[in-house]
Parts: sequence; C-alpha cells; structure tokens
Amino acid sequence: MTVSSVLALFGAMVVLAALPSMSVLTVVSRSISAGLLHGAMTAIGIVLGDILFIVFAIYGLSAIAIAMGSVFMGLKYLGAAYLIWLGMSLLRAKSASVEIETTTAASWVASLLSGLLITVGDQKAVLFYMGFLPAFLDLSQVSIADTGILIATTTIAVGGVKIVYAVMADRARSLFRRNRLLQGINYLAGAIMIGTGIGLIIGAHG
Repeated sequence: MTVSSVLALFGAMVVLAALPSMSVLTVVSRSISAGLLHGAMTAIGIVLGDILFIVFAIYGLSAIAIAMGSVFMGLKYLGAAYLIWLGMSLLRAKSASVEIETTTAASWVASLLSGLLITVGDQKAVLFYMGFLPAFLDLSQVSIADTGILIATTTIAVGGVKIVYAVMADRARSLFRRNRLLQGINYLAGAIMIGTGIGLIIGAHG
C-alpha cells in the first residue's frame, strides 16, 4: 500500500465511522450510562469485529461468512437482546446502583462484547469490505505487511472516531452530577439501548 492509498483509506473510514449508526448509539449509550471506560471498551469491540471482517474480505473468506449466516444472525439477536436488557436495567435502576457498574471488571468485558456482537452480527459487512477495499488496494496481491497496515488504519480511524463519541458522551454525563439529573441521563441511555436493540432486530429482517 502506498502512503496516498493509506491516507485515502483512513479518511474514508473516519467519515464512515462518524456517520450515525447502531454502533455509534451503542458507544454513546454505554458511555452515558456507565462512564468513559465502558464507551471505550464498546468501541474496542466494534473495531475487533471490523478487523475480523476485513481479514475475511482480504483472504477470500466471504463464503465462510455467508455460510455461517445463521451463526452471525444468532450473534446479532444475542447482541440486540443484551442491549435491550441493559436498557431495561437502566430504566428500572436508581442512579446510585447504576454507578456501581463502572467499577466491575466483568461489566467492562460485557461492554466490549456488546460492541463486538453488534458488529459481527451483520455478516453482510464482509461483502461491504470486499467492495470497499479494492478501491484502495488489489486484494489479490495483499501482503502480510499490507494486512497489518489495514488493521492499524482501521484501529486508529474507526476506534478513534468511536472513542471521540465516547468522550463527548461522558462529558455530557459529567455535567449532570445531581442525582435527579443523572437519573434522567440514565433513562435516556436506557431508551437509546432499547431502541438500538430493537433496530438490530428489525435490521435482521431487512
């Protein structure tokens, strides 16, 4: 890959990652409800899912992704159910009890998995990358070094944008320290999570 193609790919990925989407809503809702670390962990999960599909696209494994359609669909439903469950938990919980979640390592892993599941739940993403990446490099001539560059570019571009969303959401959350206002923020985050989960289910039938 040339420097110009890497820069072009980076720019395109930044724009695509910044567009409103289910992944953006998930990062924002996790950051609002439980703090920046949770939003960042969700962003990492999303990046890992994208990297998986990029590797599938590069090495001609799209047939495997399509053949595993039922598995990916199951993951998509699992991710949707998890987000809806989190949203319902926020709607029912008091602010003080929600704050406890920010200190548990298990919930950090759960945030990472929520990002990963909503990404790998869409096996059509590998087809998108198969159509998207050839604009920047010849997939039949990709070297190990090129693969590393692609993964690094994806990590910085997609991960960077999602973490910016997480930071902005966390700062918005930090403005509302009083219990009543924080409870309202939790309700908003819960509603976003439920809406995102429902959107994933609807998208699965689209």
